[in-house]
Amino acid sequence: MRRRSFLLRAVAAAAAVGGGLWLKDHVIWRRPTLRFADGGTSGWLPFVAANAVTPTVRVRIAGREVTALIDSGAQYSVIDRALVEALGLTAFFDMPLVAYGVGGKPQVGRGVTLDLAVGTLTVSGLRAAILDLGPLADEAGLGAPLVLGQDLLGEAVLELDMKRRRARLVDPDGHVVSPALRSVAVERSGTALTAEVTVEGAVMRAVIDTGFSSLIALSEGAAKTAGLLDGRPEKTGSSIVLGGTAKARVIETRTITFGDDLWRGVATPVFADSPLPNYPDALLGVAAFEDREVSLDLGRGRLHVSPQMDLTVG
Repeated sequence: MRRRSFLLRAVAAAAAVGGGLWLKDHVIWRRPTLRFADGGTSGWLPFVAANAVTPTVRVRIAGREVTALIDSGAQYSVIDRALVEALGLTAFFDMPLVAYGVGGKPQVGRGVTLDLAVGTLTVSGLRAAILDLGPLADEAGLGAPLVLGQDLLGEAVLELDMKRRRARLVDPDGHVVSPALRSVAVERSGTALTAEVTVEGAVMRAVIDTGFSSLIALSEGAAKTAGLLDGRPEKTGSSIVLGGTAKARVIETRTITFGDDLWRGVATPVFADSPLPNYPDALLGVAAFEDREVSLDLGRGRLHVSPQMDLTVG
């Protein structure tokens, strides 16, 4: 999988029949229970997928080790339908779901309640959508039949060591940010974390998306606002999306800034606008944190990142 591959999953998932937000958050998708070991962390876990920069780790479900993508851009956790069948899971809940990935087609499914171990951390009652993840789950793609989304990350601090390619989950009650990291201004948008970025001088908000491998991706509307659709050369890229693959327009962006950092000449995927609510105009991926340390506290709306050695890249 190329480094610039476009990894987009279930960015938005919604109940297909009523019940309201309280029912969704407290009954259908009530919070999981996390139990940390004495050290208050899961322990450092190496990335599994050797050909991907996104954080993939081993977890245990029903006595079996599987690969999970840690995805701060996914509203809910997701499990591949084939894995549910292989594990013989039965703790289903019947609320139908409609799930969309950016650039992907909708899927209708239902959910299952999971108990799993992430290193020394045990998680019980994690409710995951059952969907066909396609290349995300296939060994020829990312090989991750489980996506750990904002529902889990809202209960723990995610620490990433991108240089050593490892991740861990930390108890937020005892978490202390390393003094080597600096605070980055972010805001909560629903259950997602967003940051201000500038694209060729145009200011917009991007979802912090650890499941996205490149630096940034834009909707067509955001790309137009930034002046990228001005007739400059475009390339066609292949994108892994929820349940399959899709074509992406790739346009070179002259400058992008995030916090104190500046990049030049960035190959930028552009995805089609969506009429659905809460779709992001921009995604900020893990390439923004290359060779750096990251502390992402989704529950409290905080982001800390180690500084770049050279603030101008490209």
